[in-house]
Amino acid sequence: MRRIGLAEVFSCLILLTLCCAGCGTLRPAFSPEQKYPVEALERDYTLFRNILNESHPSVSWHTPADSMEYYFNWGKSQLKDSMTEPQFRAVLTYVIAKIRCGHTSTRYSRQYLKWLDTARLPLFPISIKILDDTVLLNNTLQRSNVKLPRGTILTEFDGQPFLQIVDSLQQHLSIDGYNKSYLDQTLSNRGAFGGWLRLVQGWKKEYSMGYIDSLGQQQYTSIRLVEPPKKDTTKKPVLPAIKEKLKKRERREERLYYARSMQIDTGLSTGYMTVNTFNGRHKFKPFFKESFRELNRRNIRHLVVDIRSNGGGNVNHSNFLTRMLINKPFRVGDSLYAINKRSKYGNHIRYNAITGIFMSVITRKRADGKYHFGYFERHVFKPRKKDHFNGNVYVLTGPNSFSAAALFAGSLKGQSNVKLIGEETGGGAYGNTAWFIPDVTLPETGIRFRLPRFRLVINKDAVNSGGGVMPDILVKPTRETILQNRDPKVERVRQMILQSSLSKALQYK
Repeated sequence: MRRIGLAEVFSCLILLTLCCAGCGTLRPAFSPEQKYPVEALERDYTLFRNILNESHPSVSWHTPADSMEYYFNWGKSQLKDSMTEPQFRAVLTYVIAKIRCGHTSTRYSRQYLKWLDTARLPLFPISIKILDDTVLLNNTLQRSNVKLPRGTILTEFDGQPFLQIVDSLQQHLSIDGYNKSYLDQTLSNRGAFGGWLRLVQGWKKEYSMGYIDSLGQQQYTSIRLVEPPKKDTTKKPVLPAIKEKLKKRERREERLYYARSMQIDTGLSTGYMTVNTFNGRHKFKPFFKESFRELNRRNIRHLVVDIRSNGGGNVNHSNFLTRMLINKPFRVGDSLYAINKRSKYGNHIRYNAITGIFMSVITRKRADGKYHFGYFERHVFKPRKKDHFNGNVYVLTGPNSFSAAALFAGSLKGQSNVKLIGEETGGGAYGNTAWFIPDVTLPETGIRFRLPRFRLVINKDAVNSGGGVMPDILVKPTRETILQNRDPKVERVRQMILQSSLSKALQYK
């Protein structure tokens, strides 16, 4: 008999290990229709509830603790039968929305999102615009079967008052405090109504819809889901490397332009700065420096800063822009704290392994038992002297102005040469819960939710109304401006600039 060498034994062990590992990772193919048993849902839900109560600093900030317990218990009571991932996520979104924190929300599992990327799902044909107690048709898909004009008043949907459907969907939306304007805008964003309808109620192939016609009469029509466009099979061959490099450069420039841009109208002596985000690597600091240098070089007297689509991001970027405009020192907030350094459920929380180290470096435990981020509580940011803009500033705000964008607007509000024009910001005026926001992954379903770790109170002496930063001059869209495709906020600013220029001209006469 031939003796087996040590090398052969070692090779066999490696092969056996690889085979075992391979067998251990074999899983059934993912199916979006998969239903999870009640026991698995309950384990995920218990973890969801425990982590929020343990590590979220604001679970009972806007909603009393006993009320939150009621909602947590309600969520558990819904787990009576097996559920698909969207069905379970709909329960989680309802419960998590009751925390009233706009930074705390749910996401599908990675597997489900991967499936969505390749699934050719039908498209919902309309978007809506909610104006107070009126629902308007905002947009339709190009291939849609809906022939109603934009701005049509919608009264019913699938046999129910349209506002009743809106209210049922808004129960699942995460907001800062009690900001109704943010709720209305969220469902008014392109595609949002159909997306939330699909999650909460599921889709049908066809719906009835009531509307008011041009004669003021109630009418009814049907709307049908739209098949997605077919993939283009006539694509050109891959471009050569040089052309592909140019395309990448163009795409990068487009991303930068969308994130922040600047135009100057020398005739009106006005700069128009659009800042759609404070997030990502968009070269904000060089852009701001160059923009304000150019404004001062040309002796521009008016600056419009449009943050209506700015969902927030890195507070350092918003602080830098604030310093270019503000005329007095400011702090980010009176208090900024977490309630623990790390979670005992760390296996399910992203970055938990380094969170303790991170918290030990940036926070200190105070007498109140909280871990305070002292730098932002103490640090006073001063106006930037170089290229500081001292002319008239008009900040355009709206319900999509969130998080760091709301901080920017709040810091400038009340300054003599600054006017906030538009609508209430979606981000809270009193504070928010954000800053460090890891994802939590529930092990049974793979559903994720965001877990903001720090609570910010901007001004402890202010009244916490649960709303956003209010504009100095309220300008809202109307059905008329939507029908005429006009921007009333920009129109109002232009009117103010023209009046200011006329007054200045009369002074010289």
